[in-house]
Amino acid sequence: MTDLLSGIRVLDLTNVLAGPYCAYQLALLGADVIKVEAPRGGDLARQLGASPALNQAGMGASFLAQNAGKRSVVLDLKKDADRERFLDLVASADALVENFRPGVMDRLGLGYERLKEVRPGLVYCAISGFGQTGPMRDNPAYDQIIQGLSGIMSITGTPETAPLRVGYPVADTLGGLVGAFAIAAALVKQKLSGEGAFLDVSMLECTLSALGWPVSNYLTADVEPQPMGNENMTAAPSGAFRTGDGLLNIAANKQEQFVTLCQLIGLPELASDPRFAERETRKQNRAALKGLIEEALAGASAAEWEEKLNRAGVPAGRVLTIPQVLGEAQVTERDMTTRFDGLPGMDKPLTVVRGGFMVDGAAPLPTRAPPVLGEHMDEIFADLPPRAKTRARA
Repeated sequence: MTDLLSGIRVLDLTNVLAGPYCAYQLALLGADVIKVEAPRGGDLARQLGASPALNQAGMGASFLAQNAGKRSVVLDLKKDADRERFLDLVASADALVENFRPGVMDRLGLGYERLKEVRPGLVYCAISGFGQTGPMRDNPAYDQIIQGLSGIMSITGTPETAPLRVGYPVADTLGGLVGAFAIAAALVKQKLSGEGAFLDVSMLECTLSALGWPVSNYLTADVEPQPMGNENMTAAPSGAFRTGDGLLNIAANKQEQFVTLCQLIGLPELASDPRFAERETRKQNRAALKGLIEEALAGASAAEWEEKLNRAGVPAGRVLTIPQVLGEAQVTERDMTTRFDGLPGMDKPLTVVRGGFMVDGAAPLPTRAPPVLGEHMDEIFADLPPRAKTRARA
């Protein structure tokens, strides 16, 4: 891990994906992230993943993906004694993140206004499907629900197959990233002025914000986005192309890139063909252009074309599987993963993925394995000063 958030304590009351992913980013930045879990099973993600044995052991693959670097305590926030212990934790914290439905923490007597009394200056981040206000605020929200409501599914796939769900929980992940970004920004204000903040993160709004280009095309140009499969609505040839062996993404979005591509595939005349000579005419005739390019690409593999095109300045990349990309030198040489040995319930080392950034040339890797439920109760509460003697920290 890095030390950018060294000395910052974050309480992670979250479950499953958006919230845990948010807190994981803060842990990778060096924050002391304490995961506060319910006594009966803890984070639901402990029971989720492709390995039934790990799910049974409470260390599901979904949990392992985004909880390394954290410590775990168990508290039943419906019990008076545990609520008091929780308030002791809050008094020691700089930030808190939760992803309950709006109103849950208030009903427990642990809402933002109450916690501010214990820890003035607290940065409180609430991640939910729709935000703390509005007619949908109380609706349950899972990633696929947000994908459908946000418009993502309407533009994913081809005209024949859409609407389709994106193949991973993109809305949850966006919510987590936005939450981490907002918390980091609020912590700067906290350290400068002593003031905290209430951060209301809506997964629906995070996803809409990330749909900037298609939303803008509708709002500005009155063009309703449509599913285009692997094609790029802004340019042609720009998409996925069949080769002699494998699929290749090519993004010849600039005129000079298109001219170079035509030369490299042995069809220089395409650059002066009236159907393809300009960006707009290429878009209008993209199907015919794609057919001609794929005929030329059939003479070599995707890997060969990738190397040749990139060397000449034409952006290109193979379409890889997850196992293939994890084995790529670009990924392995930059320490995208780290391993932990001896994890309970696992008969092999655990490998986890870090965040998508480096700090001063170093990869911020977690230094501790994902915690067993309640693993750190003794060490955390032994080091905790009594709340009555805890002075509010700026």
